[in-house]
Order: sequence, then C-alpha cells, then structure tokens
Amino acid sequence: MIDQRLLPGRLEIVTYHNPGEVAQAIRSMVVRGAPAIGAAAAYGLALAALNSQVNDVQMMKAELHQAAEILLKSRPTAVNLSWAINRMLKIVDHDDSTLNEMRQKVIAEAETIAREDVQINKQMARNGAALIDDGDTIIHHCNTGALATVDWGTALGVIRMAHEMGKKIRVLVDETRPRLQGARLTAWELDQYGVPYDIISDNAAGYFLRSGQVQKVFFGADRVAANGDVANKIGTYMLALAAYDNGVPAYSVVPTSTIDLSLKSGEERSQDEVLGIQIHGQPAVPKGATARNPAFDVTPHHLISAIVTEKGIIYPPYEENLRKAVTGA
Repeated sequence: MIDQRLLPGRLEIVTYHNPGEVAQAIRSMVVRGAPAIGAAAAYGLALAALNSQVNDVQMMKAELHQAAEILLKSRPTAVNLSWAINRMLKIVDHDDSTLNEMRQKVIAEAETIAREDVQINKQMARNGAALIDDGDTIIHHCNTGALATVDWGTALGVIRMAHEMGKKIRVLVDETRPRLQGARLTAWELDQYGVPYDIISDNAAGYFLRSGQVQKVFFGADRVAANGDVANKIGTYMLALAAYDNGVPAYSVVPTSTIDLSLKSGEERSQDEVLGIQIHGQPAVPKGATARNPAFDVTPHHLISAIVTEKGIIYPPYEENLRKAVTGA
C-alpha cells in the first residue's frame, strides 16, 4: 500500500503480511477511503488464507472468520469494509473444496473486488463528468481520488475525467482539517493529473460559494442511507449547507456498495489530531485543553442535488431510486 500519512512529502509503498497488520494499517490511516479500505480488507482475508497452516477445511474456515472479525473492527463506519468481508466469507462458507482450492478462490475473489473497483470508478467518472460544464470552478472536500480507491477515484475521479475530456475546470481544494486530506492528498493527486487548483481553508468555502465563484460541489461518502442521507468526512454537512443556501448543486459520488439500509453514528477519532496542531513549532492550544474530534458527519438528503453511482446519476426521491440502483431494478 501507499502510506498516505507520508504524502505529499514522501511516496512510500509498504508491505503487509497478515490480516492483523492490514487492520492496523486501516486503523492508523495508512490506507483510507471507503473503496480502498474494502479492497484492503479483502486482501487481508486473502493473506489469512494464504498463510494458514491448518490441514482441515473447517479449521481454515474458522481461521478466516476470526480474521474477518479483526478486520471488521478496524473501521466500523466504512460500509465497503463489511461489504467486502461479507462477500469474501460467502466464498468461504459455500466452499467445501480442498484447502488449496479454497485458498486460491479466496485470493481470486480479492483480486476480483480490486479489478471491479477500478471498472466501477471509471464508469462513475463517465457518468458524473456530464454534470461538469466547461469553465466550472468546483469545490472538492477531503480526498476521493485514486488514493481513496484501488484506482481512479470517486468524486475526484469525476473531476479527473472531465479534465481529460478537455473541459477547462479549476478545483478549490479545501484543507479538510484536522488531518488535511485535501491539502496533502487531493492537491498531490491534482498535481499528477495536471488539473489547475487552489487550496482553501475549510471555513473559506462559504465565501467562495456566496460570491458566485463556484459552480459545483463534489464529495464522496463512507456510507449512504436508503433515504439519501450521506455520512462523510467531517465538514461535508457545512459545505453542503452553504452550497444549498447559495443555489450551488452538491453531488455525492459513490459506488452502490456504499449504499446501506441503515446509518449508524460516525466514529470519533483521537483528540490528539486536534490538540497536536502547532504554530511556529509551538502548541496552538493551551496546556491541558481537551478536544472533540468527530471524523464524520451526516448530510441530510435534501441538501444533495444528486448521487452519482456506476449505475447512473440518481436524483430524488432517493428512497425509491437508490433502492432501484442497489437491486438492479
């Protein structure tokens, strides 16, 4: 995996050998982004099969279920993680072949999940690029590019596709505090693609929206409820609210695997991510201060203009149309 904690200063690829290491990589945000987490978890389970030393099929199944539990606990808000693990376990539970055959089938399924993610992302990019007009300035939140997926990306993939189609666009990249996924990762990716951009502070988004300098807002999602409510990186709600108030369309770009019938509350990360911020090498907060650091918020569906998936662009009523997209109706 690319260790995303080191970007943009250093590009380093790290190697993991067992599901416990993969789970730790997910927890510590070496890898992040819902689709990338799902694929990483699938490979984590494949590593468990590859490394298993048991000589009985049922014992291997038990080992793989234990590994699945470890991986599932690493990032509970990312529905792609549970989706990928459950898909892998279906192979395990419905296979009574030899140990080696099961091992190969589990590895092959992880490879299939990875390949499908790239195909899905490119289809989402083609669908969503139709929403971007020549000359648009777009605010993009967090990081949703190739780093957040197996390749290409979700919301940033749409922007990349529009750029490669020859549309003249500019991206306002909000920092995405406190971990700065926008300033560190999205800006780094846009550099690779040659897309013009400016980094803005998170709290400047409202200014650019109200002054008429922005035509579109794009972000991804870690989970989408059946009614279209979107759980995404903290700050998405405020951005969507400001866009709605100024008549600027806000689009969430997600694979249908991110759509879930239930929506749990978002996780809260370590307060050290907030308290550790420094100015001129000195702590930016008083000694002994405490902080709250929610990682996600929920954006109500009425603030979202459309949800872009690999099945097409989904408009309200979301309750009906998201279900059709997921079930293939």
